[in-house]
Amino acid sequence: MKFIIFVIDSRSNTASGNEIAEIDAFNAMLVEKKYWVMAAGINDPDSAILIDNRQDAAIVNKGSLFDAKEHYSGFWIVDVESAEVAKELALAGSKACNRKVELRPFLGQ
Repeated sequence: MKFIIFVIDSRSNTASGNEIAEIDAFNAMLVEKKYWVMAAGINDPDSAILIDNRQDAAIVNKGSLFDAKEHYSGFWIVDVESAEVAKELALAGSKACNRKVELRPFLGQ
């Protein structure tokens, strides 16, 4: 079963400086246990481009669909045997990156 764990940050970028070592250790554990699919940080919503080309509309707008105090700043994709394992990984990921996370299953799992 594949899940995505979104990292949630604020515009103030709440990093305290020690997260990188904790995130690296978390990532290493994911690889070791063969849960790792991929992970990445993503830029802030100001760098987003919202595109709607349904029916060849060619609408292109700068910025995110959502205007909120918090946004996704990265993610992990994991492949695990159960939703419970995914939840445990989300808890550990939240602790490692010192931020809230959101866990969602892939469709069709």
